Amino acid sequence: MTKNSDLLARRERAVPRGVATAYPIFAARAENAELWDVDGKRFVDFAGGIAVLNTGHRHPKVIAAVEKQLALYTHTAFQVVAYEPYIELAEKLNALAPFKGPAKTILFTTGAEATENAVKLARAATGRSAVIAFAGGFHGRTMMTMALTGKTLPYKKKFGPMPAEVFHLPFPVAEHGVTVAESLRALEFLFRADVEPDRVAAIMIEPVQGEGGFYEAPTELLVALRNICDQYGILLVADEVQTGFARTGKMFGIEHSGVEPDMITIAKSLAGGFPLSGIIGRAAIMDAAEPGGLGGTYAGSPIACAAALAVLDVIADEKLLARSNAMGERIKARLAKIAARNDVVPIAAIRGNGAMIGFDIVKSRGAYDPDADATKRVTTAALNEGLILLSCGVFSNVIRILVPLTASDAVLDEGLDKLDRALVASRL
Repeated sequence: MTKNSDLLARRERAVPRGVATAYPIFAARAENAELWDVDGKRFVDFAGGIAVLNTGHRHPKVIAAVEKQLALYTHTAFQVVAYEPYIELAEKLNALAPFKGPAKTILFTTGAEATENAVKLARAATGRSAVIAFAGGFHGRTMMTMALTGKTLPYKKKFGPMPAEVFHLPFPVAEHGVTVAESLRALEFLFRADVEPDRVAAIMIEPVQGEGGFYEAPTELLVALRNICDQYGILLVADEVQTGFARTGKMFGIEHSGVEPDMITIAKSLAGGFPLSGIIGRAAIMDAAEPGGLGGTYAGSPIACAAALAVLDVIADEKLLARSNAMGERIKARLAKIAARNDVVPIAAIRGNGAMIGFDIVKSRGAYDPDADATKRVTTAALNEGLILLSCGVFSNVIRILVPLTASDAVLDEGLDKLDRALVASRL
């Protein structure tokens, strides 16, 4: 029987080191919020394939929809012969658009593909070239999305020069000493020093920074950006790749602010584990590109579209918006109790809407001094406990929780127990 150690040796020989894997285990099977590796060890999954599995591993309704589609056809290329699942999914997503007025949706395969095409559409619609993003933001690994990403290591090292006409602003985080006022002053300075407003096609922002540390964009900032965009004819793009589809307790993270974007990029939990992404945008913007200017051979795969239609049904039928909020409150309450104890590594800034929860690992209580080493000890100890857990953040000191929204309370509590023990084991 194949073992983790055997597969790790084969991986090192066959796969380049540039694609990193967090842990030296290999999946054998998974169900809902549980995963078993090839050595037979069971894990509670608090990573969800990096926010892909809001409806869990292999949800029965998703699998049934995929099996039904498999019996019909698997690929035609939408640009050659179109198919109903793509149209039906676009119609449903348009109805969910977090803005007023007519919407249209185009589908792709990866989150980076969606984000890159959002830039193309913004440029086509405005006739402008520049794009503004935020430090700490993550938007993908293609050349344009890598340029948009506001973190150099590991995403940009050795890959320069970056595409031109991409600018960054500081993202407001109280723990990092950056206020909304400072972010907006930086934008004013940018307009004076580097790029005039009428050359800016779009401002792109994550409603909650994912890789940047699960920090929510303050409503004050989003309102100000909307006003600035309206003043200068700039498009506001919300990157909802990680925040979408019930993770934050609303269908899309931007909805917590009441601010209406012009486009949102979507992916990850859209299709329950099958590769699918897209852009939902105002119809006039979405029609700005010429026919043939957008698309992709596998974009909007009929298999993935069938899965996504089932995912939307599951979110509605199983009331996952309410479930996300209930889970988040349960997680934060447990973390608050843990944080008050002295037998665990110091944690701070427990935060998050819905079940998109993060907290920081620090060197001492009562002060904000990020501890990346202790964070690594926590994720390693969690794996030893049988918990798959991810870290993130510009200082690599944030623990993020992305447990499937379909997890039972029993499995959720079991995972929190494992996290508790990992936090104890990581204290020096």
